[in-house]
Amino acid sequence: MRLNGEISSGEEEEEEEEEEAAEAEEEKQAGTTTSPSPHKVVVGYALTSKKKKSFLQPTFTALARNKGIYFIAVDVNKPLPEQGPFDVILHKLSGEEWREIIEDYRQKHPEVTVLDPPDSIQHLHNRQSMLQDVVDLNLTDCHGKVGIPRQLVITKEKDPSTIPYEVTKAGMKLPLVAKPLVVDGSAKSHELFLAYDEFSLSELEPPLVLQEFVNHGGLLFKIYIVGEAIKVVRRFSLPNISKRELSKVAGVFRFPRVSCAAASADDADLDPNIAEHPPRPLLERLARELRHRLGLRLFNIDMIREYGTKDVFYVIDINYFPGKVWKNARI
Repeated sequence: MRLNGEISSGEEEEEEEEEEAAEAEEEKQAGTTTSPSPHKVVVGYALTSKKKKSFLQPTFTALARNKGIYFIAVDVNKPLPEQGPFDVILHKLSGEEWREIIEDYRQKHPEVTVLDPPDSIQHLHNRQSMLQDVVDLNLTDCHGKVGIPRQLVITKEKDPSTIPYEVTKAGMKLPLVAKPLVVDGSAKSHELFLAYDEFSLSELEPPLVLQEFVNHGGLLFKIYIVGEAIKVVRRFSLPNISKRELSKVAGVFRFPRVSCAAASADDADLDPNIAEHPPRPLLERLARELRHRLGLRLFNIDMIREYGTKDVFYVIDINYFPGKVWKNARI
């Protein structure tokens, strides 16, 4: 069974077979080890090679085994019901075929916790729908305000030459951050552009989302949510843009995936007015509401604080099963 290119061929396939053989031997050894935990929890995982390398770090799996939690690779070439038994299924594979397999398994095995339901994950594959749940929130009396930047969706059917007109019609202010509308896990879906003038907008390729750039002191908060646990880390982001700079710069500039490529800002000597974490009550309420609305238990929120304010925050992205979540999980 091949799932949208997740199962490779040639040298990559041989490499994966070697990795799986090593994993199987490790799991066999783990199964013969007496666990100090009174209850053994078996987690079946179906992940891309990249995700396995970033998530299943030796220190993490060793800690898990010590707690009686065992990670077992799911063989995507065999029927899922014939494997296990599992207490939890942890997955991040693409493709409609896999989506149907895991949804069917979830319906027939309600006793198994599936992280997370395919339809809920799919909701985050569209940047318009993912942030709508934030718009609909009413976080009153939570020590702050949470919203999203003003944004405009440019569909695939739109002629790029009409984008400047659409932006003017919507009354949006420059500069604008441009992101692909669809989030499919590819590198292209995480490309980020900053447009300084409306004429350069016609260089962009729909479908995409345009967001007004909000000055935020060059700092981004990544809020990791694992069940009810919340962990906040700081990352350097795009610097503030002054009106003077805006008047002198033109064009569209491409940036890397800022929140992942940037260095950690947790140990940097920063202005406390910028670096102070969002209030805990606000984060707890936001996480609780989004868990309920999204139907997810394993995700992260990218949030910024509007520069010059203490309690005005914007959610700019939501990601399912982020790459560094294992470092922030509590076992």
